[in-house]
Amino acid sequence: MSTASAIEGLKEALRHLPGVGPKSAQRMAFHLLARDRDGARALAEALRAALDKVRHCRRCNDFSEDDLCPLCASARRDRSLLCVVESSADLASIEQSGAYNGLYFVLMGRLSPLDGIGPEELGLQRLEALLGEGEVKEVILATNATAEGEATAHYIGELARARGVRATRIAYGVSVGGELEYTDRGTLARALSGRRDV
Repeated sequence: MSTASAIEGLKEALRHLPGVGPKSAQRMAFHLLARDRDGARALAEALRAALDKVRHCRRCNDFSEDDLCPLCASARRDRSLLCVVESSADLASIEQSGAYNGLYFVLMGRLSPLDGIGPEELGLQRLEALLGEGEVKEVILATNATAEGEATAHYIGELARARGVRATRIAYGVSVGGELEYTDRGTLARALSGRRDV
């Protein structure tokens, strides 16, 4: 492999990262090669180790180095609650809020027929099996407020109800500290339809 093709290969590899276009990939590649070769080696070793060690938790489908992730293995979590999220990043955001103490199921995507992503690609048969065990009493649908996220939530809600499990949807609305004047119409409509007693 020539030097030019090695650099091009590095740039192309960096473009696999979300939000990284050709210019950003070129800037990163040149920075790593010119100014931070030790950092580049550490990055390569960390990627290799993660690819070798990280797999999916057999219960929740999140990333884990063990058969069960720490959350699923914990005896302190409320096993009657199951929050369904689209990604590990969504799980991390909910955990950081400190407002939830149940378990999760990570879809690693959302239903998108145009992209060829159906129930099988999301592992929904594993979710069905989990709901069929009888331990889960409520499924909290925390998919994104996109057309695909809403369709995914509806599909999973139907699966849950068919097994006698309560299905709820996270509320959407005005953010804490937000001002109504600057809130978009769709968010205001959601906030009004999802209102609750005080």
